[in-house]
Amino acid sequence: MARPEVQGVCISTPPFLHQAMVQQALNAGKHVFLEKPTAMTVAEAKGLYEFSQRQGLQVALDFEFRFIPTWMALKSHLENFYTGKQRLIKIDWLVPGRADPSRPWSWHASAEAGGGSLGALGSHTFDYISWLFGPVKQLCGRLITAIGHRPDAVSGMPKLADADDTCMLMLELMDGTPVQISISATAYNGRGHWVEVYGDRGTLVLGSDSSSDYVHGFKLWGAQDGQPLTELAIPPSYAFAKTHPDGRIAPVTRAIDHWVDCIHRRQTSPPSLREGVYSQLLMDLTHESHETGCWVDVPDLDIFLGSL
Repeated sequence: MARPEVQGVCISTPPFLHQAMVQQALNAGKHVFLEKPTAMTVAEAKGLYEFSQRQGLQVALDFEFRFIPTWMALKSHLENFYTGKQRLIKIDWLVPGRADPSRPWSWHASAEAGGGSLGALGSHTFDYISWLFGPVKQLCGRLITAIGHRPDAVSGMPKLADADDTCMLMLELMDGTPVQISISATAYNGRGHWVEVYGDRGTLVLGSDSSSDYVHGFKLWGAQDGQPLTELAIPPSYAFAKTHPDGRIAPVTRAIDHWVDCIHRRQTSPPSLREGVYSQLLMDLTHESHETGCWVDVPDLDIFLGSL
C-alpha cells in the first residue's frame, strides 16, 4: 500500500476481510479489483461504494460471466428480442464441489466468514440476472445446509458447517417475468450450470454440464416459433485471444483489462462496485426472506444509493 508506483490492487480474500481491506486500499489511493461477494452485508458494500465515489477510484467486481463468449452471445440475442416477451427464466447451478461430507472444513462452511453457496454462486447469479434481464422487483428464498458438519483439517474431528450449501430462489423481475433458481454445491452428478429463457417468440438455452470447470464447456441453443432447438454460432469477435486449462483465467483476464481501461479513462462502467452493491443487496434480502418466510420487495438501486 505504501508503494507509489502501485496504482491498483486485487483483493481475493474470504468475504469477512473485504470491507477492511478495500477500505485500506481506498485510503491509500489505490484502485481495487475485488473478488465476489462484495462484502458481508449490503451496508458494508454501500459504505465502500460511497467512499470510492468520494475518492474518485475505480473498484471493479470479478463478475466474469459477463466476459465469456457464449454469455456475450446470449446477451446479444436477448437485446435483439430473439425470445420476444419473456414468459419464464429458469436457472440451475448444480455441482458436486462440496457433495463429499469428508471434504475438510474451511471458511466456505462458515456463515460468520461469509461462506456458502449464496455468496460463492448466488452472487454471480444475481449479477448476471441484472445484466441480462433487468432489475428485480421482489424475491423469495430458502437457504439450506445439507451437510451440517465437516472434519477439521488438522484433528479430523467434526466441526460445525453452518453456511448454506443449497439455495432455492424465486424472483419476479420489474417487468413481471418469473425466475426460478436452484443452486447447490452438494449435487452428486449435478447437471451443471444452465440458463433457460422462454418467451412468446422463442427459446434460448445456455448451459454446460461440466462439474470441474464452471467456465469451460458452455454452449448456446435457440429456437423460434416452436422449431427444434439448434446450437447457435458464437461470433468470432467474442472469442478469447487465448484459452487456458483453467477456464476462469481468460474471462478474469478480460475483467481485469476492463478495470485497467476504466482506470486509464477515469470512467466507470460495469461490473463496478455499483453492481457489487446490487448483488449484495439481493443476497441480504434473500437472507431476510429465508428468516421471515416471506417475499420481500427489492428497492430501486438508484434510490437505495441516494444521489451518488
